[in-house]
Amino acid sequence: MSPYTLSVLMSSLAVGTITTLSSYHWFLAWMGLEINTLAMIPLMTKLHHPRATESATKYFLTQATASALILFSTIMNAWVTGEWTIVNMNHNTSTTILTVALAIKLGVAPFHLWLPDVLQGLNMMTCLILSTWQKLAPMALLILTSHHLNTNLLILMALMSMIAGGWGGLNQTQMRKIMAYSSIAHLGWMVMIMPFTPNLALLNLLVYIILTSSMFSTLMALNSTNMNKLSISWLKTPTLAALSMVVLMALGGLPPTSGFLPKWLILQEMTKQHLNALSVIMAMSALLSLFFYLRLSYTISLTSPPHISNSNLAWRKKNNLQLIPMMITLSMMMMPVTPMLLMMN
Repeated sequence: MSPYTLSVLMSSLAVGTITTLSSYHWFLAWMGLEINTLAMIPLMTKLHHPRATESATKYFLTQATASALILFSTIMNAWVTGEWTIVNMNHNTSTTILTVALAIKLGVAPFHLWLPDVLQGLNMMTCLILSTWQKLAPMALLILTSHHLNTNLLILMALMSMIAGGWGGLNQTQMRKIMAYSSIAHLGWMVMIMPFTPNLALLNLLVYIILTSSMFSTLMALNSTNMNKLSISWLKTPTLAALSMVVLMALGGLPPTSGFLPKWLILQEMTKQHLNALSVIMAMSALLSLFFYLRLSYTISLTSPPHISNSNLAWRKKNNLQLIPMMITLSMMMMPVTPMLLMMN
């Protein structure tokens, strides 16, 4: 792809997201989402491969359906209440349709089936953009309207996302599908706390973006798309392979990594709301996700494929690793700043 074309598409992604984040009128927010979708599709099809075309088609159909539902719900709300502002969604049917539409946009269960298939057909950089940047605009709309949305519906979708994300990733060997199911499980945690403390959902989104960016950057540096390639990564870059285990533990939510911080605060808030049964289910569903993160860590550190080479170390390619140490440091070191984050909250 031409650098000029790439710069135009990336600028359009930024403009679309910033338009949605800075708008107070539903039509402007919808327009930003559409710019985002239309800028993403050429990035997905730059591989010129049937799988990439299939992924772009699936992505376009799901996002177009969600955009149509958002437009329909906002027009219905404006018809009943006379309000086009985002924070005034007072019509029950409109808020239910809006919740479903944003769930489709984000890939929240039971509308999550498109996400693993779409990610599997893309390259790692496009997967990174789709898993992080493309979550910002729908999540901002969800946070802005959280006080009007149906709490029971959000809790139900969040529980389904946590269970589907953990269960779906158990038998996967492709790294992109594993990261897709990881995204679904993390979205479940964000949606669960949304009706009670939106600030915690925002913190969880920030930590999720840092951890996912670290993992995808590591996979790009190791050139690993499945577990077989991951098992020989320690031959190429032993230090990076060791640090990638720390990122996997952070994604699983083990202390003292940064991934433990949002889970701890969310479970604490849920118990304060006297939702003990939900807290237990959430903690148990986190164990499902932790299992396949541990399996990946085992693959990186304790397995090696049979080879006939007499050399202990494989030929190493010079990688561009400037950002990876900073991302991995953030993945490990956010726990000490918890009191400051709580004061900001």
